[in-house]
Amino acid sequence: MEYKRILTVQDISCVGQCSLTVALPILSACGIETAILPSAVLSTHTAWTKGFTFRDLTDDIPAITEHWTRENIEFSAVYTGYLGSARQIDFVMDNVFDRLADDGIKIVDPAMGDNGKLYTGFDGEYVNEMKKLAFSSDILLPNITEAALLTGSSYREQYDCAYIEKMLYTFHAQGVPTVVLTGVSYEPECSGVVISENGKISYYRHEKIDKMCHGAGDIYSSSFTGAYLSGKTIYDAAVIAADFTLSCIKNTLSDPDHWYGVKFEPVLSQLIEKLNNK
Repeated sequence: MEYKRILTVQDISCVGQCSLTVALPILSACGIETAILPSAVLSTHTAWTKGFTFRDLTDDIPAITEHWTRENIEFSAVYTGYLGSARQIDFVMDNVFDRLADDGIKIVDPAMGDNGKLYTGFDGEYVNEMKKLAFSSDILLPNITEAALLTGSSYREQYDCAYIEKMLYTFHAQGVPTVVLTGVSYEPECSGVVISENGKISYYRHEKIDKMCHGAGDIYSSSFTGAYLSGKTIYDAAVIAADFTLSCIKNTLSDPDHWYGVKFEPVLSQLIEKLNNK
């Protein structure tokens, strides 16, 4: 297999298992050389709600990418997650994507909301800017909330296939070839992932766990990206990521004191085993 180098652009939450502290070990475990571009530095992730520090690193990005240009550093893929500001999105599109190899892949996790609400610090301007990035992606990895925001749909807790397919159609109409939509639950006891490749729709149903775990979406997006770049198909990568994320959550449920993230590290070997299965 070709040894690939990926760039992931997202924040560093110094404490809390999310964003780069999740993406870097998971992508590395998948055998992918992983370069990073921090979008912001936080003392903890925003689930701490009070007192966390936040430093936007937007102004540092141009100099970093200019150095990469001078050194002719390129990437097989760019995978974006939580970005620090609306202004940063333009820098990513104008400067960061320029460092993709000719056949490079743009993978976007539009990390900005869940359960019908935007994350702390985001607003309508951020959503409008995120639309530009999302619609320029080769692979888009939204949850239901993010899909509704990006397509201008009303958020629903209960929905049918027609609701999901309408959002997928909107993404494809905007030029997104592949959408992997997470957290799609057609039945109370199950959840799942909808994969739409140029309008061809597949659904992977899996067990539903009602506990909210901060960082689970980052685990999913990172393991999907790692599996796909390791040579798996879009569908197989989506399934591997779903199964691994479930294993991580289950590994956390028995520890009520671990409310701030997902204990993924002890089960990383399961992801590696799944990648090695033919």
